Amino acid sequence: MSVADRQRVVAAARNSIARGSKSFAAASRLFAPATRERAWLLYAWCRACDDIADGQEMGHGMTRVADAQERLSRMRVLTDRALRGEPTGEAAFDAFGIVAAECGITARHAEDLIEGFALDAAEWRPRSEDDLYRYCYHVAGIVGVMMAIVMGIAPDDHAVLDRACDLGMAFQLANIARDIGEDDGVGRCYLPLDWLAEMDIPPGEHMKLPYRTRLAVLAKRLGQRAEAFETSAREGAAALPFRSAWAVLAAAGIYGGIAREVVARGAYAWDARVTTSKRAKLGWITRAFVQAARRGGWRDPPRADLWERPK
Repeated sequence: MSVADRQRVVAAARNSIARGSKSFAAASRLFAPATRERAWLLYAWCRACDDIADGQEMGHGMTRVADAQERLSRMRVLTDRALRGEPTGEAAFDAFGIVAAECGITARHAEDLIEGFALDAAEWRPRSEDDLYRYCYHVAGIVGVMMAIVMGIAPDDHAVLDRACDLGMAFQLANIARDIGEDDGVGRCYLPLDWLAEMDIPPGEHMKLPYRTRLAVLAKRLGQRAEAFETSAREGAAALPFRSAWAVLAAAGIYGGIAREVVARGAYAWDARVTTSKRAKLGWITRAFVQAARRGGWRDPPRADLWERPK
């Protein structure tokens, strides 16, 4: 690929993150230039796969699609072409081909993410907390792993990659807590059936007003689980270069704030979408700078019996 073609793909990826996630866009600016570009390239592919799977544009307007398996097949075909270094005709998939070749991201990494979309295509639902974590890994934990590789972590450095996975897990648990109402609108629910039974909430009824107080209990549980993964992920920042640690810690704060706000709103958490203001983002970025500057050396402390990703 020529320098001009790469620049074109990078520009498209930058536009993708600017439109698709203001939180990730803000955190990505903290990376060193080469890492920043590669983070954009990886994000563009993840965003495109998500949009294909959910019939949406830049993460907005999620709908119930009638051709889920065909969409999944298209995703796999384009990803395979990208990994082989072939032009795909899609800037986001060309972006993945570039970052995979430059950083050593493998077909296994890609398939682990696509498996999350396959679970949604099959209208899968978690029965247990372990099922929930497995889903979170496939749609977000593996993204954390790939992002760590983009930041220069070796693909076989499992101790650090575990912490990167933990950050993705925390992000997804926060997303699930925030988006319970939106997911219900397209017939999805990521609350384990075991949890719903424990709270005596009939399947499919969780968004009804009589159950909102009980639902808030489960949202608090999601927030607590997210916080445990976030705490573990923060330990991994010690293994990263300063600017990467700064970006990771800022993202952890921003997304952790989403989970904490959902918990704070209680039964009213889904009356309006929880967002993070520009001022709050700036506050987390400032605090993350101090945290990154004060981080100690990497010691790989215990992960407190957290769920283990597949290796």
